Amino acid sequence: MSENPMPKRIIVGITGASGTIYGIRALQLLSGLDVETHLVMSKSAQTTLALETELSSGTLKSLADIVYEPDNIAAAIASGSFRTCGMLIAPCSMRSLAEIANGMTSSLLTRAADVQLKERRPLVLMVREAPLHAGHLRNMLKATEIGGIIHPPVPAFYTHPQTIEDIIDYSVSRALQNLGIEVPGAKEWEGLS
Repeated sequence: MSENPMPKRIIVGITGASGTIYGIRALQLLSGLDVETHLVMSKSAQTTLALETELSSGTLKSLADIVYEPDNIAAAIASGSFRTCGMLIAPCSMRSLAEIANGMTSSLLTRAADVQLKERRPLVLMVREAPLHAGHLRNMLKATEIGGIIHPPVPAFYTHPQTIEDIIDYSVSRALQNLGIEVPGAKEWEGLS
């Protein structure tokens, strides 16, 4: 009798930082792959979603396989026994970064991130802020030292992007690579001939 293999699972966190489109696009790209997605949004993310997009909260949530409320600390993703391939927080606010870097968990989003770190699973933080002060930089260093991956959404112009969507897709695809997810058709540097 063969057992069904565990599905690839990715947790996607969306915070209130500007750049909700990065989390949206991650869910859209993952939906075309054999990946089970678990979404948790901070309360502030709801406000940012309304300010930056025309998507309703319901439409965004429909992109994920499973959705959790930010105050549900009894959710499956709050436990290390719930195995995943890791977590992407896109975008990651400075508040969420600070909580993660300092081991504080005031919401399900930061608890799920803390679980990834304690279980030595990838945690990719698409931090969104500029300019950065020393406190931000210290928190990025702390997060890195405890196993997080700081991956700001930085465009690559060698890919010759034609649209804003090209720039977004590049950043999200690169972030997903840190979780072992390859997005078909993602452009990469191929070197000079």
